[in-house]
Amino acid sequence: MRMEGEEPATADGGGQIKRALIDATAGAIAGGISRTVTSPLDVIKIRFQVQLEPTSLWALVRSNVTAPSKYTGMLQATKDIFREEGLPGFWRGNVPALLMVMPYTAIQFAVLHKLKTFAAGSSKTEDHIQLSPYLSYASGALAGCAATVGSYPFDLLRTILASQGEPKVYPTMRSAFVDIVRTRGFRGLYAGLSPTLVEIVPYAGLQFGTYDTFKRWTMAWNHHKSSSTSSISTDDNLSSFQLFICGLAAGTCAKLVCHPLDVVKKRFQIEGLQRHPKYGGRVEHRAYRNMFDALRRILQTEGWAGLYKGIVPSTVKAAPAGAVTFVAYEFTSDWLESILT
Repeated sequence: MRMEGEEPATADGGGQIKRALIDATAGAIAGGISRTVTSPLDVIKIRFQVQLEPTSLWALVRSNVTAPSKYTGMLQATKDIFREEGLPGFWRGNVPALLMVMPYTAIQFAVLHKLKTFAAGSSKTEDHIQLSPYLSYASGALAGCAATVGSYPFDLLRTILASQGEPKVYPTMRSAFVDIVRTRGFRGLYAGLSPTLVEIVPYAGLQFGTYDTFKRWTMAWNHHKSSSTSSISTDDNLSSFQLFICGLAAGTCAKLVCHPLDVVKKRFQIEGLQRHPKYGGRVEHRAYRNMFDALRRILQTEGWAGLYKGIVPSTVKAAPAGAVTFVAYEFTSDWLESILT
């Protein structure tokens, strides 16, 4: 017997499915927009991360390295990629990147909302902001893990296509997929998954946890500002600019902490890639036994700077990527909710 005021199970189930569809669709759209906008910075970041030689002139001089490095700075890398590969070079690997990021963000936001609903005991988004920071971080971390496992092969293909340069090793995503399966088996499609999962727990936790924290701080600041100006407004809605700043700060914090594991992941993903010699040394097949061996070897041969290769374009990219993703998600989610309810 249903208690008074309780919704029928079918209606509740239908509402949950609709909410999951809204979150997944808004997440996919937000991820696609963010990835396309920031693709040039992502390509430069990947080129830096997979380059075994130093990625700055200062590091070259300090290390007494006589062999030239292909890329030695963001401006120089931008000029080189544009000269050798044209404008399309900055969107190399964007198709598998979209195939990766759209299901990734769809799964991530859908799982995140479900976890927050469970933790808060309410499906209302305004109630989720009141969750403790610990629950926000844990929800973000678990959602990131689920999304990573579901979309990882496309992440690997994106990295390979973006890092191969000219002449191309793989002309299409399909040729890369077939060759990886042929030479490394289906397990090859998940090369680097371990450091990715180790990275994604703090990264997604920090990104979503700090985003919620910054939103709470901004709401409190808005209320304080309203009370100081004798305004009676209690509206908790943040402006698009405030959401952008919160996303910007969240993306920056997460990237600065987790970048070394992203470098390790990229090295595993491009093991054995037969690039042109002008791109310098390549990561040989089975160069690293495991994640810890990779960290040790990179530290040993390239120093601490090796673990932070690509940190400048990565941070420059992560900040607007996080901001665009969160703003696009909030607006798309509100729009979908308004037309479906």
